[in-house]
Amino acid sequence: MPSASVGHASESVRADLDRSGSTLAQEPPDFSLVLGGPLFQLLRKAHLEGDATELLHRRILAAILLTWFPLLLFCAFHTGVGAAGRISFFRDIEVHVRFLAGLPILVAAELLVHSRLRPVVRRFIEWRIVLPEDIPKFQKAVESAIKIRNSVYAELALVAAVYTLGFWLWNSRVEFGRTTWFALPGGRWNLTPAGYWYVFVSLPVFQFILLRWYMRLFIWARFLWQVNRIELNLMPTHPDRCGGLSFVGKGSYAYSPILFAQGAILAAILADRVFYRSEALQSFKFLIGGFVVFFVIVVLGPLLMFVPRLARTKRTGLADYGMFAQRYVEGFHQKWVRAPFPSAELLGTGDIQSLADLGNSYENIRQMRVVPFGLQDASRLALAAAVPLSPLLLTIYPFDELVVRIVKMLF
Repeated sequence: MPSASVGHASESVRADLDRSGSTLAQEPPDFSLVLGGPLFQLLRKAHLEGDATELLHRRILAAILLTWFPLLLFCAFHTGVGAAGRISFFRDIEVHVRFLAGLPILVAAELLVHSRLRPVVRRFIEWRIVLPEDIPKFQKAVESAIKIRNSVYAELALVAAVYTLGFWLWNSRVEFGRTTWFALPGGRWNLTPAGYWYVFVSLPVFQFILLRWYMRLFIWARFLWQVNRIELNLMPTHPDRCGGLSFVGKGSYAYSPILFAQGAILAAILADRVFYRSEALQSFKFLIGGFVVFFVIVVLGPLLMFVPRLARTKRTGLADYGMFAQRYVEGFHQKWVRAPFPSAELLGTGDIQSLADLGNSYENIRQMRVVPFGLQDASRLALAAAVPLSPLLLTIYPFDELVVRIVKMLF
């Protein structure tokens, strides 16, 4: 467009910002998915948590000392780590990956989620996706999310689920009848001392932390749903090809550690079955594929609620800019093509540049996505879930052959 028009538009935007300055000063509450809740307050009192996810190393160490270290002590001093006929604690790949890798990653994920999603929430206001007159509605959505995050009843429900549904799932998955480091023959609850700690402390702690993340995913999805009900100020010509909402999809990278931890645990479970039950890794290929797809959908699926709004923005943009383009090119045609004696030389005139700019704007709208994420966003999340499973390929291919296959795939 002509520079004069651009300057006028810039002045208009600055005037709008000046007029709404007092409203924008009423910023929404500082929203974080992780800074709140009964457990957060308990950790603060125990000096394991700061005001903004500090003391991460203390929380990771405390989690390991509470879940994994007692099992080591019980197995070393009560059952023996290498008793005849007993499946050794040190050979249990799943338990070590769960408590020495999965649990620390889930704890550390709070730092990334806190630092990545707080700016996402603020950008709805800073980028004027939510206009000044709709800020009160946005504040209500934030306050509603904070209320659930801080709910004592919500975390008590998680504890109840861990000690009911969690026990049932563990009881149905574990095969009894052989002597292990946590159970003896003679019944499902004929547990060793290490087994009692494993079943009633270690597993519930891990399951609670995991379910707490699922609750946070629900809170985030519910927050986005409430924001989507507001009349958002989406621009069809935005350079992100997404009406200005691409930052929401980019923010989903914050959940990558959670997918990585889940992938590591699944890899450990499959490794136990491959190494100690002689099952073929190929028999789990559909399970692995379904696992990756499922968790990508869990993270990105809630963003699909923006599809109708983005599709409407694209249709309206094509119609509005199509009409504007028609008027402009008609005037251009009359001035430079039909006029017998043009008033100025065509070459060097701003009309040519304006025509090109108008074409670029229309092309931006035509290429606009109706989902607030791209293939790259989905592939990165899928990679985070699949990477921990990749070492299992060594059970099928020798290391050198596996490297060659990977290189061929990449290059």
